[in-house]
Amino acid sequence: MSYPLREPPPEEPASTPESVFANDAGLRPWWRLLLYLAIVLTPWLLMKLAEHLAGAGAQTQSFQQLSPVVEGIDEWMQFGFVFFATWIMSRIEDRSVLSYGLQPSRSSARRVFVGAAWGLLCISLLIAALWSTHHLVFTGLLQHGAGAVLSGAAWAFVMLGVAFFEEFFFRGYMLFIVTLCFADMLRRRFRRTRGVDAAAFWCAAVFISFAFGCVHSVNPGESPIGLVCAGLAGLVFAFTLWRTGSLWWAIGFHTAWDWAQSFLFGVADSGGVSAGRLLSSHPRGSVLMSGGSTGPEGSLFVLPIMLLITLIVITTLRRSDTSVLPWPHMEKDLAPEVH
Repeated sequence: MSYPLREPPPEEPASTPESVFANDAGLRPWWRLLLYLAIVLTPWLLMKLAEHLAGAGAQTQSFQQLSPVVEGIDEWMQFGFVFFATWIMSRIEDRSVLSYGLQPSRSSARRVFVGAAWGLLCISLLIAALWSTHHLVFTGLLQHGAGAVLSGAAWAFVMLGVAFFEEFFFRGYMLFIVTLCFADMLRRRFRRTRGVDAAAFWCAAVFISFAFGCVHSVNPGESPIGLVCAGLAGLVFAFTLWRTGSLWWAIGFHTAWDWAQSFLFGVADSGGVSAGRLLSSHPRGSVLMSGGSTGPEGSLFVLPIMLLITLIVITTLRRSDTSVLPWPHMEKDLAPEVH
C-alpha cells in the first residue's frame, strides 16, 4: 500500500542583513538616528578638540571672555553642522531639508515675530517679578547711543544662531527620527491607531527634552532649577511644533528670551554673563528665589512663567491641519509590515 508523499514544511525565512538594517520603507529608523548623530557630532567634536588643543577650551564656557561676534560664529557653525547632517538625511529620505520644521510659508515671518514678542513679554514678566520682590538689583547703564545699538544687534545675531541651532538640532530631524523610532516600536506592539502615533511623538518629546535639559548642565553656574527649566522649555517648544507644524514660533521666542537676558537686562543666562550688555544687574537674597549665579532661569519664579507660556501656546496657536503628527510625510517612512 502506497502513501502520498508529505510535503516538507515551509522553511522559515533566514534573517538577512537587509532585515536588520532595512525594511520596506528603507533604512530602519534606529540606524538613521545613529547615522545622523555620527554626521552631526563628528565635526562638532573635532572643533571642540581643536579648541582644547589651542588652549581655548576654558574661554568657550563664558560669555564674559568672548566677543558676541566670536560667539555668534561658533553658534552659526554648529547650526551649519546640524543643517548639513539634516541635508544628508533628507537626500537619503528623498525630501526637502526644510521639511523637518523649517518649511517656508506665508505665515513663517509672522510666527517668528509673534514668538519673539511673546518671548520678550514673558522674560520681562520674570525680570519684573524678581525686581519687585527685591531679588534682582539694577545698578546702571553700561552702553549708550550707537554703541548700545551695535551691541544689541550683535547679540541678536548670536541669539538667533543659538535658537536656530538648538531648535533645529533637538526639535528638527532629531525629534522626527526619534518619533519614528517610537512609532515603529509601538505599531509593532499595538495595532495602528491615532493614539499610538500621538504617544510616539510625546514619548520622543519627553526623551529629547530631558536630554536638552541635561546638555545645559555643562554651562557654568547651572543649577537644578535651571536644568528643569530647560527641560520644560524643550517640552513647550515641542508643543509649538505639534500645534503649528513648524519651528518658526519657537525660534522667535527662543531668540527674544535669550537676547533679553544676555543683552537687554544684563542678567546671567545659564550661568554666563555677556560682554557688551545694556544694563548692569546682580541677584540678591535667596538663591532659590533669585536664581543666584544661574540667572532668572534658576529662580522658582520661572515655574509659573513656564505655565503661562504653555497657556499662551494653547490659546494663541491653532493646529495647522488635521494630521496627527506635525510631519505628514512620516507615513511613507513606516513600513507596511507594521501597519
